[in-house]
Amino acid sequence: MIYALGDISGAHLNPAVSFAFWTKQMLPLPEFVKYLAGQVTGAFLASTVLRLLFKESKLLGSTLPAGSDFQSFVLEIILAFLLLFVIAQVATGTKEKGIMAGIAIASVVMLEAMFAGPITGASMNPARSLAPAILSGNTQSLWIYLTAPFIGAYLGIKCSAYIQNDNQNDSDKKSHILERTGNNQKTFQRI
Repeated sequence: MIYALGDISGAHLNPAVSFAFWTKQMLPLPEFVKYLAGQVTGAFLASTVLRLLFKESKLLGSTLPAGSDFQSFVLEIILAFLLLFVIAQVATGTKEKGIMAGIAIASVVMLEAMFAGPITGASMNPARSLAPAILSGNTQSLWIYLTAPFIGAYLGIKCSAYIQNDNQNDSDKKSHILERTGNNQKTFQRI
């Protein structure tokens, strides 16, 4: 889906991702609202299809913690943090990796689902958790999945911005040193 929709919408399938880009002022508010409406609508349509296909399912793909709510809350923050950190590092700015960005992002999602899925359900996506919870009536731990991904995504994009700014500052310092040294550029570059 990243490759299929990346050129059209940036493949914003996750409200926490869109929220993080909005907080960094990389996504205007009207676009964020449109994306959010589309994401939630898509999640409800998908869950409705599951309801029609699997009428006997009581959970309908609901995201439920296997351990304590606190454990899942903290892990979901960490999962969303890592996901957004990778997205921000490979899909924006001068660090763009082009065709490999989708593979990097999908790999993070896969690894997080593989390792944290048995504990938290590895939602990382509030819309993905909201729709099945509402349609199946399993809302007891929904608060985790509606809050933790937004917190983690916000922290992830802020950490990425900090690192990118720090790298930019290092670059500026190096170019300033190069300008000051004039004829000694080759010496500096070897150091």
